Amino acid sequence: MKQRWLIRLILAGTALAALSGTALAEPPARFAERVEALRRATGVPGLAIAVVEKGRTTLARGWGVRRLGSSQPVDADTIFPTGSTGKAFTVAALATLVDAGKIGWDDPVIDHLPWFRMYDPWVTREITIRDLLVHRSGLGLGQGDLLFVPRSNLSRREAVRRLRFLKPATSFRSGYAYDNVLYMVAGQLIEEVTGQRWEDYVRTAVLAPAGMARTTTESVTRFATPNRAQPHARLNGGLRGAGDQIVLDERDELAASAAPAGGLSSSANDLAKWLSLQLAQGRLPGGERLFSAATHAETWQPQVIQPISPLPASLALAQPAYSLYALGWDVEDYRGARIVWHGGAVFGFKAAVVLIPDRDVGFAITINSEDGELVRGLMHELLDHYLGLPRVDWPARWIAYRRDAVEKALATLAKDRTAPVAVGPSLSLVRYAGTYSDPWYGDIVVAEGPDGLNIDFRSTPRMTGRLEHYQYDSFVTRFEDPAIEPAFVTFALDAQGKVDRVTMKAVSPIADFSWDYHDLLFTPTASQ
Repeated sequence: MKQRWLIRLILAGTALAALSGTALAEPPARFAERVEALRRATGVPGLAIAVVEKGRTTLARGWGVRRLGSSQPVDADTIFPTGSTGKAFTVAALATLVDAGKIGWDDPVIDHLPWFRMYDPWVTREITIRDLLVHRSGLGLGQGDLLFVPRSNLSRREAVRRLRFLKPATSFRSGYAYDNVLYMVAGQLIEEVTGQRWEDYVRTAVLAPAGMARTTTESVTRFATPNRAQPHARLNGGLRGAGDQIVLDERDELAASAAPAGGLSSSANDLAKWLSLQLAQGRLPGGERLFSAATHAETWQPQVIQPISPLPASLALAQPAYSLYALGWDVEDYRGARIVWHGGAVFGFKAAVVLIPDRDVGFAITINSEDGELVRGLMHELLDHYLGLPRVDWPARWIAYRRDAVEKALATLAKDRTAPVAVGPSLSLVRYAGTYSDPWYGDIVVAEGPDGLNIDFRSTPRMTGRLEHYQYDSFVTRFEDPAIEPAFVTFALDAQGKVDRVTMKAVSPIADFSWDYHDLLFTPTASQ
C-alpha cells in the first residue's frame, strides 16, 4: 500500500510539473566530467558555468586554470570579463531611473544630454534613450568601435562628443546593425542624470542590491582582484582563431570609455544571482525590487527584427525561426522555445548569459579564450537538456564549423600573399610620412625610421607598428602588439603626386567587426 501511495505521489508531482511548464531537472548527469573533457580537447585554459533553476543555484563552479602555465584553478569566484552581456546591466541601471521617474525610455537623449549630437541634426533631435539600446540608429555594424578598441586615451565624454562625425550607413530606424558606441552614450547619460559615473552607479544601484560583491565595473578593481582569469587567444600569422593558445597582455582590453557596452567582469557565483534576478523579474531574494515587474517586462520586449544568417546543415537544428532585439537582450526561439540571451566577447574572453523564462531556468558560461564555439556548443547542449530534447553533440558540430571557417580564411590569406603585383610604391617612403586625421577617430602619424615606415594610432596607446609594402601604394601593418588585427593601409595620391587620403581595411577575412578600419578616412592635416 505504501509503495502504491508513493508511486501515485511521484506521478502526480511529475504531471503537475509538466502542466506548470517548470523544469525539475538538475544539470545533465556527469556534466562536470563532460565539460572538463571538452575543455581539454579544445585547449581552452579555463571556464566557469552557473545554472539557476526555479530560483535555486544548481551549479556554480570552474574548470581549468586562470592562466596558461599557472596552477591557479578557476573556481566559482573567479572573475571573467563578460563583454556585451554587460549591456543588460546598463539597461538595468536605466530601469532603476525609469522607476524613479528621472527618465523615460522614449525621452529624447538631448533632454538629458543637451550637448550630444549625431551626424544628422534631425536624428539628434529624434533619437531616444530606447534608440540607444536597440541598434537601429543608422550606424553601420560596429561603426566607431576603434574609439575604444583595443584601448583609448579618450575620456567617455570626448568619445561621445566625436560620434557627431560618424556618417550613418543607413537611414534612422530603418533596420538593425549592432553597435557599441550608443551604449557608451547611455553610460554618459546615466552620469549626467545621477551625477555618478556609470561605474559607480551600476555598482551601488545594481550590483550591491543584487549581492554581486565580486563583480567589477572598472579595470583598477579587476586588476586588484587576485582571483581573476587571464586572456588567451590563438594567433597564427595575424589570423585570430588559428594556432595554439597564447596569453594576451591584460592591458589589451576594452577602454574605460566603452565600459557601459561591455566592461563588467563577473564570477559564476555572482552571475547566478543575476540570473535569479532576471528570472524573478527584478525581485531580490529578500522580496524587495531592484526594478518593477512592468519595467522589467519592457526590457525583454522585442523592438527590432534581426536578420538571420543561414547555418550549414550540421547546425540547422539551431537555426532560429525569429531573432529579435530587446533592450540589451536577444529574444529568439530555439527549437520552438523562447530564449532571452546575449553573447559577449572582449580580448581573450567569450561569454553567454541565457534564460529560458518559460522553464524558469538560466545559465551563464564564461571562458578565458576566444574559442566561442565551445561556448555555443555548451549553450545548445544545456538548452536541449532543460527543454527535454534529444541529445546532440553540439560542441563537436560548432567546433567543426569554426575549424572550417578558419581553414578557409587561412587559404584566402595564403592566396593573397601570392597575389600582390610587384609594382610600387609610387613615392619615396619619406613622402608618405606625415600626420593624417579622421574626424571621429583622430590622428595617425606615419613616420620613416631605420626599418622603413611606421604607423602610430595616437588615440590608442601602444597601437604602433611597421608598414610593409604590399603592392602599388598599399602597405600592411605589422603591429608590435600581436593581438591587434593587421590592416591594409592604402595611400591615394592627388594629381600633383601628393598623398590625398588614407584608407584601411582588416587583412583577415574573419576579423571581428569591432576592427572597423574600413570606416576610417584619413586626410593630411593642415600642417602638411
